[in-house]
Order: sequence, then structure tokens, then C-alpha cells
Amino acid sequence: MSRADRVHEVDALIVGAGMGGISTLRRITADLGLDAVVIDKAPGIGGTWYWNRYPGALSDTQSFMYMLPFEPELYRAQVGKWKSRYVQAPEIRQYLEDAVDFWNLRSRFHLETEFRTATFDESSQTWLVETDRGDYRARFLVTALGLLSNRNVPDFPGIDTFAGRIVHTADWPADLVLTGKRIGVIGNGSTGVQFMTEAAKVAGQLISFQRTPQYTVPAGNREWTEDELKHFAATCEERWAEFARVKIGFGIDEEYTRRTFDVSDEEREAIFEWAWNKGGNYTFTNETFCDVTSDREANEAAADFIRRKIAAIVRDPETARRLTPWELFARRPICDSGYYQIFNQDNVSLVSLRETPISEFTPAGLRTEDGTLHEFDILVLATGFDAVDGSYRGLDIRGRDGKSLREHWSESPRSHLGVTVAGFPNMFMVLGPNGPFVNLPPAIGLEAKWISRAIRAVRDTPGASIELRPEAEEQWLQTCLGALEGSLFLETGSWIFGSNIPGKRKTRTANFYVGGLDKYIAISEAEAAAGFPSYQIHVPVAV
Repeated sequence: MSRADRVHEVDALIVGAGMGGISTLRRITADLGLDAVVIDKAPGIGGTWYWNRYPGALSDTQSFMYMLPFEPELYRAQVGKWKSRYVQAPEIRQYLEDAVDFWNLRSRFHLETEFRTATFDESSQTWLVETDRGDYRARFLVTALGLLSNRNVPDFPGIDTFAGRIVHTADWPADLVLTGKRIGVIGNGSTGVQFMTEAAKVAGQLISFQRTPQYTVPAGNREWTEDELKHFAATCEERWAEFARVKIGFGIDEEYTRRTFDVSDEEREAIFEWAWNKGGNYTFTNETFCDVTSDREANEAAADFIRRKIAAIVRDPETARRLTPWELFARRPICDSGYYQIFNQDNVSLVSLRETPISEFTPAGLRTEDGTLHEFDILVLATGFDAVDGSYRGLDIRGRDGKSLREHWSESPRSHLGVTVAGFPNMFMVLGPNGPFVNLPPAIGLEAKWISRAIRAVRDTPGASIELRPEAEEQWLQTCLGALEGSLFLETGSWIFGSNIPGKRKTRTANFYVGGLDKYIAISEAEAAAGFPSYQIHVPVAV
């Protein structure tokens, strides 16, 4: 019997071999003793980090906080291997590989296995999952698809006529040579900034096709000292305990109340300069003043500081003008390793697509509406993702009464805590819609532990299922919307709200809960401690 001809019977099936899938597998097997497996279409472990292999790819979270929490043995075994403040993608992939082997979980990964459909079988209260390698029947289904897994590839006019090579940063080919090449780059978010800064070192010519100029601050990457590494290892559990009283969980100093205009102009300038020199996106937004993202005048003060830095760094006034943002400083914060400086190089140029939009692609490159033909050999799409619920786009997941998740989310995505969906019993998500907008490893660790507790509530009752009540789902959506009130994030276009995908949103929604990690922990802990009152426990009736 071939693998495709048999049904794999497991207690839990996890979709996604990234950090979320690994963490959930660890909790389900170690805490509950369940038979669980992970499937992923990739040939290797890593999830988002498996696919993001573009030059310059690195985490913009400080390395000592970009590790799975609540695992002191793993943490202390690994933290000394990451010598720098920020780590590159290959190091992250190796860390995740090492974590799987550290817990002896390798045999539980079924790679090169692509998810096709999942259907809840009400007669058996189990999930039947179809893949290209055969079917699985699981009592519990966990989707750990990641926030950024569905690539966004805009439909540019005539792009199929381009005779050169087209690549997306989230599907980077191993054989691509950049040295000496003419490279066009569309997209200048975090990924585009990272890639261009690295590619500018070797490209014959690099053209940045920019739609929206970004605020970005220095990363301040450096080597950790041995004393710092020892301190991280010795205090990891203290930092994890801090999650219950901080907002974003990035290991920075959040516990202050200094407001932008509580200090003199000179002191304010000095504080921004200190943050700029120290480096780090969340240092600049969260370790300077507490009102940068909530008060319009305070936000303008921070934005003006960065604008003045651009003018001082970029020598050509016209290029500096095009690079200078005019919006609020309220998109996802970005940091870089010399991004603005590359525009002083002779081999780097900038085209503003707001001033001269793309007219059409040609075999040689692309033409802008001013008639200019921009020629290049390689087109790099750093155009991001259809994020959050977009990771589920195209998947056929059907819950109670055959209702599809796509139908349930037709107006807007909704969940409880970013983990469960009404009408989908015994199904859980890691980093689903309406989850916390925080450092991702803490969110992943917290959600994996919460899922384990929810499964435990029905584990020992054969055939039982746990299902979110519809009213609780609606209440959590309103809680998420309420937390956004007064936030300047609402006033900018961003993938955080799905506005990078034309026509994606029909109604106002909240992809994230922005009320803070502390409140998220308090709410989710209270739910579990009270025995999951927002849920129905279905127990089969004996015949």
C-alpha cells in the first residue's frame, strides 16, 4: 500500500513547520502525551524562514528575544550561538532545526506534504485532512500557517513580456547571481530595505521603484559581549515573567511614562539622537516617549527627526525629497543597516512610482508614464504578502454543517484570541486573525500553551469537542476594534490592516489585538482558569 492510499490516524495534525508549528507540537506532545504530526509543503523546517532566503534577510527583533519562550533548557543551549544583536535568516533556520532535534521531534514532521482540504466529520467529531501525499484523520487540527506566507504578486501590465528573470523575495532561487547585474526592485518595506541594502554592494545597477517612502532607523547591529550572553541565559525566565506587565514583549524598557512634550526641545532632540545611535526600530518608537504612536504632535516630532536625518544623509536633494515620507510615522517600524546611504552610490537610483507610475513592462524592463524606459536584467518583487487571514486564502477548510472558513470570513476575519473560530470544533490557530500585535515568539509560545490547555479540557473524554460560542467571537472582535480607538496606526495604509491588497476589506476590521501583551495574557489566562466559559464542550451521548 502506497503512502497516498492510506489514512494516517493521529490525535493532532499541525499544518506548518515554522516556529508556531514547532512550538505547538512541543506542547501537545510534552504536556499532553498526544500523538501529533506536522505537515508542510516545504522540503525543510522553518516556515516563513525556510522560504525567505533573499540576501540581507534577518530578524529585526533582538536575538535574545527571538527565541521560543518558556523553554529554559533549549534557550540556554542556544542563546550563546547567536553572537549578534540581530540574526540572519540562515541562523534562524538552523535554530529551528536544532530545536526539533533537541526535543527529538524529527520523525513527527511530514515534509513535502501539501495541505489540500480539511473537513470536520460530525459523526466522529474528527477532522479529515486531504493532502497530496494521502489523507489524515485527526481529533484536533492546528493551523500554524504564519502571518506572512501567502505571497503578494501584483498584476503589472505586460509583466509576462519581460525577457529577464523575475523573483519574489519569499521564493528566492538558490542559483540566482546578482553580482554585476542590473536589478530592478519593486517594494521598499522591511524586506525591500533589507534586500536593497545588501544587493547594492554587488549590483552593477540597482533601481528602486518606490511607491511609498518609509521611515526607517538604524538597526544598530553589533556583536554581543560574553557578559551580555551570560546575562541573557541567566535571566530568561525573568524576562518571560515580564510579559504579563509589558505591551509588546521585545525586551526593551517599556515601563516609563515620559511624554514627548514633557521635556525641553533640546532634551527631546537628545533622546531621539540617543535612540538613533543605539539603533533598533522598537527602541526608537517605544524607548523614547510613550505617546509617539498615540499623539499626533508627538508622532510628528519623531517623524520630523527622521526626515531631517534623511536630508543629512542623502547628498542629492531630489533623491532625498523622494525618499522623505510625509505620512504619519505609524506603519510597522523598520530598521536598516545603511539603507539611506546606498542612494549616495553611483550604482543606485530611485524612481518614485507615485510621481511616474508604471505604464507597462517590456522585454527590456519597464516603462513609466513619463515615457522613460528603465532597463534591467532581474526584477525583484519585494511586494510582501496577503497577510494574516490571507495565509488561509485558497485553503478549503470546512467546519460544522459544511460551512467553509472562507465563507465565515467573507466580510472580515474573526476569531477568539487569534486562536479559535466559531463553528470549527477542535480546530485551533497559531497567530490567527485578531491575535496580539506583539513580538511573535512570545505570542507563539503563549498561544501554544493555551491551545494545550484547551485540548486538555476534552482530551480524556472520548469523542468530546470544544467549540467557540458565536457571541464570544463577536465580543472579541469588538474588543479588538475598541483597542484600536485613538491609535494612529488606523490612519496609514498597511499590510497590518490588509490595505496592501486591492479590494480585500469589505468592512472595518482589526487583524490584530493592539491592547498589549499584558492585557492579552490576563484575558486569555482568565478564560482558561475559568474552564473556558466562552466555549461549548460537546460530549457524545451514549446509545
